[in-house]
Amino acid sequence: MTVVDAKGSPVTDVPALRASGLTKRYGRLTAVDALTLDVPPGEVFGFLGPNGAGKSTTIRLLLGLARPTAGRAEVFGVDAADVTRAHRRVAYVPADVALWPHLTGAEILHLQERTGPGTDRAYRDELVERFALDPSKPARTYSTGNRQKVALVAAFATRAPLLVLDEPTSGLDPLMEREFRAAVRAARDRGRTVFLSSHQLAEVEAVCDRVGILRAGRLAEVAAISRLRSLHRAEVTVTHTGPAPDLSTVPGVDGVSSAGDGQLRFTLTGPPAPALRALAAADVTALAVREPSLEEIFLDYYGSENGR
Repeated sequence: MTVVDAKGSPVTDVPALRASGLTKRYGRLTAVDALTLDVPPGEVFGFLGPNGAGKSTTIRLLLGLARPTAGRAEVFGVDAADVTRAHRRVAYVPADVALWPHLTGAEILHLQERTGPGTDRAYRDELVERFALDPSKPARTYSTGNRQKVALVAAFATRAPLLVLDEPTSGLDPLMEREFRAAVRAARDRGRTVFLSSHQLAEVEAVCDRVGILRAGRLAEVAAISRLRSLHRAEVTVTHTGPAPDLSTVPGVDGVSSAGDGQLRFTLTGPPAPALRALAAADVTALAVREPSLEEIFLDYYGSENGR
């Protein structure tokens, strides 16, 4: 599918989001430190980090809502500082959704339609049903989760080619989180770009193509989720009937231990081929490999500084 902007013009292959040396300082505190990143059109990009890592500050810089101390941000090639032009292609859901208290959900969605880059009304009505939102109620009566639903329905139903979502599922129950994930996948299938900032690792793991991990304002890693896992150790359990294979010199193998019942356990980093060649010489009857979850990978980055 060809992504088009608010005027129906095709969006070129320039990155949907680009950060070049993006830096934000508040006095002595550096909230974002020389962040450089490209998010191509049509990708779902996960932006991970604990509270205080600089995720929300980065988003404000990317959207031109804060002025960088150094560096530059672009939205489809448009300087983010030119908010009027850049925001024609963006739908944004902030971490804390504030709505006009005296307007109903339907009135707010209608207002968003009139002021945004266009809305797919049929899809909006479908999303209202799927998110179990009652649009007839005034916003002041909405719970945190229902306020979030209004913002998500407005964002997913818009025709903007870029969705920027900052902790978008806070306040949603598990059933609504499932609907959120389905809406993200549908956005990607339509060729839209989704920039998803979250600390919910299962959510990111379920829907994202790539992930960036932010640590104290710096990107610790940017990679496909499968690639990110391959950089970390998998746990391998081998069952054998003959002599235990010698893995002491095999690259990537560490922590070899024997359970004494014909089982051998070790951790494996990097390509598995050398270990598999070594195991081929043994009488192996079963082999189990457990890849690390994204949460375990995440804790690898933050565990030592959090005292874990």
